[in-house]
Amino acid sequence: MPTAKKKTAGKTAGKAPAKKTATTKKTATVKKPARRQRDA
Repeated sequence: MPTAKKKTAGKTAGKAPAKKTATTKKTATVKKPARRQRDA
């Protein structure tokens, strides 16, 4: 069940911080956008 909890948290986190990702995307693009996109 821990895996299911982690999956749900990742799904919610990916949906909620949509605005935050946009701001972080600018910084991530300069650093490593590929790594951030793979995490998301």
